[in-house]
Amino acid sequence: MTVVLWASAFVSIRSSAEYFGPGALAFGRLLAAAVVLSVVLLVRRGGIPPRKAWPGIVGCGVLWFGAYMIALNWGEHEVDAGTAAMLVNVGPILIALLGGWLLREGFPPRLMAGMSVSFAGAVVVGLSMTGGGAATLLGVLLCLLAAVTYAVGVVLQKTALRHASPLQVTTFGCLVGLLVCLPFSGQFVSQMTQAPVSATLNVVYLGVFPTAIAFSTWAFALSRTTAGKMGATTYAAPGLVVVMSWVFLGEVPGWLTLLGGLLCLAGVAVSRSRRRAGAASTVVASGGQARSTSGVAGAEESVG
Repeated sequence: MTVVLWASAFVSIRSSAEYFGPGALAFGRLLAAAVVLSVVLLVRRGGIPPRKAWPGIVGCGVLWFGAYMIALNWGEHEVDAGTAAMLVNVGPILIALLGGWLLREGFPPRLMAGMSVSFAGAVVVGLSMTGGGAATLLGVLLCLLAAVTYAVGVVLQKTALRHASPLQVTTFGCLVGLLVCLPFSGQFVSQMTQAPVSATLNVVYLGVFPTAIAFSTWAFALSRTTAGKMGATTYAAPGLVVVMSWVFLGEVPGWLTLLGGLLCLAGVAVSRSRRRAGAASTVVASGGQARSTSGVAGAEESVG
């Protein structure tokens, strides 16, 4: 659900970015999300997160909900869509590296192999979408900043989820992000009065579905798996964006774009796969020391 809704955000952003500036778009999106999440939190009596969760919530809110959305919206004004896609997709790799190091999740070979395939697919999709578009140095730096703030924000969110519920972390992270974007509130109101109703509805959609719902389902899943695996799963988004752009925007993809999308999906499949039980190693304790034996299901175990 998270990946599908995040992919759908591409269509809405393309439809509303013409009428809203980067900061105004981020503020409007977070405002709609904050209203929905706050109502749900009150109805479910979610309460205030414990003190230990706040460093992660504040860090996630400032970096991911706030800085990431502004940097991404701004960066996409300075570079073409293909270049932006390639640069921002560095994020999941950074998540895996930071998660393996700071969260001690390790570096599973299948995860790293799958991410390599998916990143290659994202590069192919990006190259096929560039179309000779201009890319300024500022735009490149902004997209890289978006990737870094996204990755660090996810790692901080993972630490917060150790002490608070996914709904608490998402709601208060969104509220922190809204405070970060508060300086753009006046611009949002001004541009909303001049924008067509359809553009404003797209901003509301971005807030309710790709933000309030998708960030909640993301946090729910992240609390039950590693940050590296969750980051790798987001590589399915470029493939879905290709299909949605074809259906809703009439942008017929070329063979190179389709190939890149398939590579992204194949990489996600590899990263989420598990080793067969029969090929797993069995650790046998002998004489107080761990001894590693490799075998198949039903192999004889010796006990010292």
